[in-house]
Amino acid sequence: MTSARVGRPREFDLEEALECAMRMFWEHGYDGLSLADLARGMGISKPSLYAAFGDKRELFKRALRRYEAGPASYVELALTRNTAYEVVDTLLHGAARATTSPDSPHGCLTVQGAIVSSDSDTSASDLLACWRAGLTARLTDRFTQAQAVGDLDAAASVGRLARYVSTVASGIAVEAATGVGRTELDEVADVTMRAWSAIAG
Repeated sequence: MTSARVGRPREFDLEEALECAMRMFWEHGYDGLSLADLARGMGISKPSLYAAFGDKRELFKRALRRYEAGPASYVELALTRNTAYEVVDTLLHGAARATTSPDSPHGCLTVQGAIVSSDSDTSASDLLACWRAGLTARLTDRFTQAQAVGDLDAAASVGRLARYVSTVASGIAVEAATGVGRTELDEVADVTMRAWSAIAG
């Protein structure tokens, strides 16, 4: 009887490697890293990287999902808030907090990854454009719900409001990447919230 062939055990922690990749993309962007850079930073060989994660684009997609579930989880939290005001307040202050954490690269992976990328490979830019468009669409849906229950004025343009809020959130991330601190970015969020009644109609 032939014994069953036992596969070679993985020599690294998958979650730790993915966490490292996420932080590298967050700090350097997509185009700023080669596969050799990623493998070296993750502490694995290039063959191991391919075997565990596929190509660079697939690794970036998994890193982005990890970012959504971790540092950017404030987005999901914001969308569950009871009022449109609370949605925006949670989103903008969450962005200020996440993009200035002393334990992480400054800025936002969903913005920084595209800014650092060049035109040589549109993989990351396309993925991140879809992510940002998805955020605007989800805000539009949430504001439509708020409008239906009288939480937003019936005449308010929910699409424009969603675009405005997502643009402010992206601006917070860009400012954070240039070194602007949390106090100043919380003030940006506070100014937006003071204007919300007039903006929302």
